[in-house]
Amino acid sequence: MFRSIANTLGNCFKIPELKSRIWFTLGLLAVCRLLAVIRIPGLNGAALSDFFTKHGGSGGIMGMYNTFAGGAFEHCAIGSLGIMPYISATIILQLLTAVVPRLSKLAREEGGRTQIIKYGRYLTVLLCAGQGIYFAKQWLHPEAQFPGIGQLVLIENIFAYYFVTVTVMTAGTMLLMWLGEQITERGIGNGVSLVITIGILSRLPNAVQGAIDMFSTHGGTTEATHHLAGTGVMLALLMVFVIGGVIAITQAQRKIPVQYAQRAVGRKMYAGGTSFMPLRVNYAGVMPIIFASSILMFPQPMLTWLATNSEKIAWCKSWGLPLIGMTTSDVLHSLVVSFGYGSFLYLLIYSAMILFFSYFWVATQFNEIQIADDLKKNGGYIPGVRPGTGTSDYLHHAMSRITLAGAIFLTIIATIPIILGKQMQVPQAVAQFFGGTSILIAVGVLLDTMRQVESHLMMRHYDGFLKKGKIRGRF
Repeated sequence: MFRSIANTLGNCFKIPELKSRIWFTLGLLAVCRLLAVIRIPGLNGAALSDFFTKHGGSGGIMGMYNTFAGGAFEHCAIGSLGIMPYISATIILQLLTAVVPRLSKLAREEGGRTQIIKYGRYLTVLLCAGQGIYFAKQWLHPEAQFPGIGQLVLIENIFAYYFVTVTVMTAGTMLLMWLGEQITERGIGNGVSLVITIGILSRLPNAVQGAIDMFSTHGGTTEATHHLAGTGVMLALLMVFVIGGVIAITQAQRKIPVQYAQRAVGRKMYAGGTSFMPLRVNYAGVMPIIFASSILMFPQPMLTWLATNSEKIAWCKSWGLPLIGMTTSDVLHSLVVSFGYGSFLYLLIYSAMILFFSYFWVATQFNEIQIADDLKKNGGYIPGVRPGTGTSDYLHHAMSRITLAGAIFLTIIATIPIILGKQMQVPQAVAQFFGGTSILIAVGVLLDTMRQVESHLMMRHYDGFLKKGKIRGRF
């Protein structure tokens, strides 16, 4: 197997065009990594980096954001915002295109996609400004998020600090966006996705070191050594299961057979044929996890603020619970604990939101009515299904069933790192590689990149990476 992989890698560099694309991609990804370590002027990034190292990373939404940014946040680097504002802007416009008729019409017109991309870039700048101000405030008052860290800001003028920090981070994100577009156009793979993936994979050495520290006995007893060995075997089996499951679900699809009737266009006669329509099991990809995580980052800070200032707010003072003998402040503090990252209530709501957003994404992006109309116009039909309304109902029913399987799998994968980190005390840097958003993005992007490399190889009659890895049959 390893010899076959080595031969395939060697064949990649025998094709001049593919070779230049690979080197171009690697060069721009190296520039992206530089943006994650070059610090913003006026910030003590070394102190924050030492804090993350001592505490094994940070959980919650900031830990996830730091992972996507490739550790740029903990270094106070110019790429601290990462590529996520551009991703968020793209997602927002995709959702608006599905519900706003003007944008939907623009997307179907010639040159309309270029205009929508332009809107996405403008929205990216606005999101960068808002998130940049939030990050700058976190670094200005780090005690709440990073207790005992001390002062991070070295600029005395607050207005100058905010201007420099927000401007530099916005420029860093726009540069990452441009680099990603260049990789897509002139390199290999999806550039924006590769920028995120290289940031995630850059955390792998920290995860390996965290795993070594976790299983180091430091002169412990024989029983403790056996316990750690058993835990290590269990985690290794879990990683194999998770990665194998992610690959299987990412590639899994249900093939709907489609028959095309013989038809005449002018004086030409086009013969019919049989094809299939692939319906992906995990149609929503990683979007439900991102949506659920983004929404759940708000309740705990809001409840914490209300609990701290409950005595100053009129409606909080008038709200009492004498029947259970608790004050408003007590109730709010209990809710803060209940909504804590990794708590049972957090996991329950998180799982329910992933299931909901899986169906929400399919409902907004998968238009079975338009697909049925297109099939009817092109003389295609599903055997045994009436064209038109019958076809759309059939596709809706089939997509609903396979989406349930994909949503349940996403829920399991998303909750594994949280359970490992909070219940089994696995370091966050290690737990993130056992599931969740990181592993889904990395596996999906690497598979897509390998497919593109394979297409170049197959055109020159070379064997590809995935010749034995294709999933056959129906779901």
